[in-house]
Amino acid sequence: MQTLVIGLTTLMAVAAAVLGGTLTVVSDAPFDDAFARQHGAHLSLRFDAGKVSAGQLSASGDTEEVSAAAGPFPTATVTPRADKEGPGWPMTVVGRSGPGRDVDEVALLDGRWPVRAGEIVLSADSPLIPEPGRRIALARPSGVPTLTVVGVARSVTRTADAWVLPSQMPALTEPGSGGYQMLYRFTRAGTAARIIAGGKAVTASLPQKAAVGEQSWLTAKKNAERDTALYVPFLVAFGALGLIMSVLVVGNVVASAVGAGTRRIGILKAVGFTPAQVVRAHVGQALVPAAAGTGLGVLAGHLFAVPVLAEAEDAYGTSSLAVAPWVDLAVIAGVLGLVAATAWASALRAGRLRTVDALAVGRNASAERGRWAVRLAGRLPLPQPVALGLARPFARPARALAMGTAVLFGTVAVTFTVGMGASLGEVMKAKAHDVADVTVPEPLPDFGPGGPVADRPRADPAAVAAAVEAAPGTGKYYSAATVRATVSGLTGIAHVIAFTGDASWGGYTMVEGRWIDKPGEAVVPTPFLTATGTRIGDTVTLGGLAEPVTVRIVGEVLDPRNDGMQVFTDVRTLASARPDLTDTSHHIAVTSGTDVAAYVDALNKDLTPLGATARAGGLDGGSDMVVTLDALSATLTSMLVAVAALGVLNGVLLDTRERVREIGVHKALGMTPRQTVTMVITSVVVTGLVAGALGVPLGVTVHGWVMPAMGESAGLRLPDSVIAVYHGAELLPLALGGLLIAALGALLPAGWAARTRTATALRTE
Repeated sequence: MQTLVIGLTTLMAVAAAVLGGTLTVVSDAPFDDAFARQHGAHLSLRFDAGKVSAGQLSASGDTEEVSAAAGPFPTATVTPRADKEGPGWPMTVVGRSGPGRDVDEVALLDGRWPVRAGEIVLSADSPLIPEPGRRIALARPSGVPTLTVVGVARSVTRTADAWVLPSQMPALTEPGSGGYQMLYRFTRAGTAARIIAGGKAVTASLPQKAAVGEQSWLTAKKNAERDTALYVPFLVAFGALGLIMSVLVVGNVVASAVGAGTRRIGILKAVGFTPAQVVRAHVGQALVPAAAGTGLGVLAGHLFAVPVLAEAEDAYGTSSLAVAPWVDLAVIAGVLGLVAATAWASALRAGRLRTVDALAVGRNASAERGRWAVRLAGRLPLPQPVALGLARPFARPARALAMGTAVLFGTVAVTFTVGMGASLGEVMKAKAHDVADVTVPEPLPDFGPGGPVADRPRADPAAVAAAVEAAPGTGKYYSAATVRATVSGLTGIAHVIAFTGDASWGGYTMVEGRWIDKPGEAVVPTPFLTATGTRIGDTVTLGGLAEPVTVRIVGEVLDPRNDGMQVFTDVRTLASARPDLTDTSHHIAVTSGTDVAAYVDALNKDLTPLGATARAGGLDGGSDMVVTLDALSATLTSMLVAVAALGVLNGVLLDTRERVREIGVHKALGMTPRQTVTMVITSVVVTGLVAGALGVPLGVTVHGWVMPAMGESAGLRLPDSVIAVYHGAELLPLALGGLLIAALGALLPAGWAARTRTATALRTE
């Protein structure tokens, strides 16, 4: 039993440590390696071609803080036509004669660089399917010939969505919208403050407001590391719990072995064992199962890392990520060293025991301890087996404390896991916006052999809205149209969600500020504020539309979809820039007492002729990350609870074997097997209740530290509704969970005690 306890404890600690250490390494390694290999740009600046000349920009590269510069490269925003191979989203196109070398070397993954007009290289991260040979027709600007994809490439800091020859750029640039891109590497660029200082230095000699957008390499690095870094605080918490339990359980097991084997230690010393040999023997008894548990823990850590490393591999198209050997070696050395030190400290008592004293000690040496507790419990109106069990922890207070500590950490793990599951559920609610009872999804385009079917009628949003409003049982409702736009300072596109009606009830969780009240206002997620360097009260300009649109940010919303690159505004804000919005979803809350299924059936009778369909519930908000986190937390928590229960089992089993003669006396006086089970299980009731009562607030505290850290790793700020997920009705069952863990650990020894024959027990010394 002691072997199993030590082995499982070290397995748990090693698995969490290997996984946590691996993710800490791989969250940095892929980006750093690619950035060094491609000489990534520390700062990418976009300039208005109407306010600054190419010569002025070239001269900015000679600034003292700049170690290398590239550009100016002409830039433009184009919008491909939607087809069955990709949506019609705005793209940032840059004119470059080649992939470059000294600054932001664009890595060609497939195909070649353009050599003539009409050819284009797509970024591997483009919303279009990046595949050489496909042809791209542009909706904007009009009159541009179809472009042929000749290559697929990746910029480590994602400086563009596509590249063409500079000679192609005049045809892709609409009048008055031309721009330049400059890429800089600085002598010192390790912090955001140095990047800001470098940006001020290169723009000091340029006209004011010539720079219309910027992107720091630190932002790109944080985005690249976000998925894997999200797991690190979570695993640190479980790793810390596992390591602490390793120290406590191993120390308790070795101390218990020393206490139970006092006579044996005396015999060993009598036949010639030195104190050092006795200590080494007990340390070896701990290290053998710890070594087995360490080996299995390394294997488990590697297996757990597979789904998480897959996300990091996808970020850079590599399949070479693996657990670093030095992480394995560091964890193995650290855990085994910790076990050895703990076992050595506990075994010192065995080495110090005098031979005569050890030989004189019997198994019931502590029989007189705790008599006061037995007498006090006997005065309570309780059955005698219950009274005897409640008094037992006071006979062995150190052992009861060790068992209680194991139960405490098991309760902490369960409390933390329950809270994390509830918090992730709140985040998924914020992502899915599933408050609506009924949703009429945005209609998907119909494609024929040659592309979209232009003559097929699309659902008219006004007609759908009229049908929804006229349907019996309709309560509140709003519609949402999604537009893809560019934002100054960002490469790629932002999703602009334009609402008709009041959408504040639709599950949008505010972090700070307020919801939109009028046209021209917008709320955005935290990653958008971080990427653009803006805050509540600032304005941003949306491009890639019929005309630029400026909106003022009035609130910060929790929404992790689309990497947080979203802007929520009123549909009237886009009235002149996108007067032709047709792809709209409708979200409905039915009145109280309305049957949702019957409502959907009735509404669909009116919507089917219009080319739309209603369905019950909100939009799908599933997440592979949440599934992985839930699976990991369930597995690691189960291991911690098992370790806690085995720690209790070890203590109760040792205690029961020490009391075997006492149990025999009780049986001789008439105690039944059922009463024996009751006595043994009751002996851990006080320990379980106290440990559970202390473990719940500690688990809440761990949750309050880990969840904000996970949110920060993902680039999100979490509101109180995501953190404060515990309720009074849930805390009591969680506190009783400590009692359940203790009772489970005591079941096996209780059964053994109940089955022991009276005569056998009475003959035991």
